[in-house]
Amino acid sequence: MDVIRKNFGLKLLAVGLAIVGWAYFRFATNPFLASGPVDQQLSVPIVSANLPTGYVAHFTDREAVVTVATKRGESGIKPDEIKAVLDLSNKGEGIYNVPVQLVAPEVAVQSLSPASVTLTIERLEEHAFPIVVHYVGSPSRGVVVNGVRVRPSIATVRAATSAQISGVHVDVELPGEAETIDEMARPIAVDASGGEIAGALVSPNLVRVQMRFVTAAAK
Repeated sequence: MDVIRKNFGLKLLAVGLAIVGWAYFRFATNPFLASGPVDQQLSVPIVSANLPTGYVAHFTDREAVVTVATKRGESGIKPDEIKAVLDLSNKGEGIYNVPVQLVAPEVAVQSLSPASVTLTIERLEEHAFPIVVHYVGSPSRGVVVNGVRVRPSIATVRAATSAQISGVHVDVELPGEAETIDEMARPIAVDASGGEIAGALVSPNLVRVQMRFVTAAAK
């Protein structure tokens, strides 16, 4: 018994290390266990493809969560190696439920969410609007506008048929004193409340705004 009790802690540690070493060589080097599949979860953007010219697609699901199986010891799949695609070939105006198609290397897909996306396709229309100057800020007392010139003065707006376009304007900051403004500004399509309409394409994308602000006495 004294032989066993002598340096009992060291002997116990040696036994523990021996068990750990055996387990490593038994399992980690086993080609069947070491190469077993490992689930990898990725988040990839959902994009549309093959939409006919002159149409726009609206959908809210912008990302898909994909779970794939990879082998142990191999490098994982990178998110940019997988594409989640909505094929909109030969689709006109309407509401559709389109399956999400994965374009990816040869991997075993365990799950995909969402598996399909509900979307609306609308026709794009073009309309011409005069460009109106929209003043931003509080007017300075005694400073008035003496002349305004916007070139070009007409903008073409391309937007979905459901877009409620009220007009096109450019924002100009009101100065605190008399000065002359000559700058490039971005025209935006707005609704009746003055809010910008998302997705509307305005051409040209920049216009030249020339304005002169003077004191009321100099007018």
